[in-house]
Amino acid sequence: MNEKEIAEIRRRFQPDKNSITHVLGCYVNEKREIVSRFDQSMAMMPQEDAEIFLKVLKRALSGTLGKNLTDISFTTQQVVDSPEHRLLMALKNSKLKDEEALQSFFQLVSEALAWEGTYLILMAYDTYDVPYRSKDGFRQDDAGSEVYSYFLCAICPIKTTTPALSYDIPENQLQNRKTDWLVAPPELGFLFPAFDDRSTNIYNALYYTRSSEENHPEFTEAVFHVEASMPAEEQRETFQSMLAESLDKECSFDMMQAIHDQFSEIIEEHKASKSPEPLTLSQKAVEKVLESCGASPEKSQAFGEKFQEEFGDDAQLNPKLLIDTKHFQVCTPNVTIQVSPEFSGLVETRVIDGAKYILIRAEDGVEVNGVPVCFQEENADSPQ
Repeated sequence: MNEKEIAEIRRRFQPDKNSITHVLGCYVNEKREIVSRFDQSMAMMPQEDAEIFLKVLKRALSGTLGKNLTDISFTTQQVVDSPEHRLLMALKNSKLKDEEALQSFFQLVSEALAWEGTYLILMAYDTYDVPYRSKDGFRQDDAGSEVYSYFLCAICPIKTTTPALSYDIPENQLQNRKTDWLVAPPELGFLFPAFDDRSTNIYNALYYTRSSEENHPEFTEAVFHVEASMPAEEQRETFQSMLAESLDKECSFDMMQAIHDQFSEIIEEHKASKSPEPLTLSQKAVEKVLESCGASPEKSQAFGEKFQEEFGDDAQLNPKLLIDTKHFQVCTPNVTIQVSPEFSGLVETRVIDGAKYILIRAEDGVEVNGVPVCFQEENADSPQ
């Protein structure tokens, strides 16, 4: 799914935009036991409650594509005949009314998910009359191309509040607010089937994780029987290690600055093109970037070999996950320097009398602890 398709489904989670009739799920305790089940009618809820339910569910479609949202792909054999795909199809085709399928799914998740604390498995089913869009983006609501039916699952931690004093307005007095259990935003979830090319794709699901550091591979293995992709933070750290190891002594300040600038340009060009497809770079594309930044062919080839070892031959990486376009950071064991990328040229490195220095060109407006300071002019007569 691309960003436009995800946004189109996200817009469904408004009271007047969806056909969700009920939300259901179960409560799982610290021992991975299903304590209770619930099934609540959206029509019977107060509007405020319905809006909160929809808001929580919609969070499982939020974040950055490739970072928080990733595609899960099933093999042809899985779709033809596999217990994991049959279970998901049974949930979808029954509109989440197949009791045996629901119990199997809840049991599967509760036994597999490595989670500290209690949580809710929250689910909802929806059908969407997909309006026709011409190639120029013109929408015709009365010319629907198909009906897309899907369900969304969100795994939400349960957080306990701490006792505190609260003010009761009707009673005009302070009183103890007892401990309560609150449903936190989802930590993970998924949409099935995927909405690819604005159409149903039972070969894919869209997987959500709130954290870019933890994607719960035990969940994807249990539910989808596929290996989870490398978390976004791990991708960045791996990429950084690969650069340092493969470039070795060629990994200079100027080269890292050039790589950051090149990736930033690629990201901006893709954004300006307004392409709905995710931006990705192959191994060869990254090698070309390195060579254009001054890396020798030998070092570029060494990087390519490490790329294959870490990510695989056909891997495609999102440059947005590899660099931070909004920050440029220089670190020593004792000092960290944060610079806006557009002003990274103010920073340079020098070796003076055998000592390594990081130099920052400064004009007016220098402050120390919030106090403007002046630069002392060198005195030509002062002792050297």
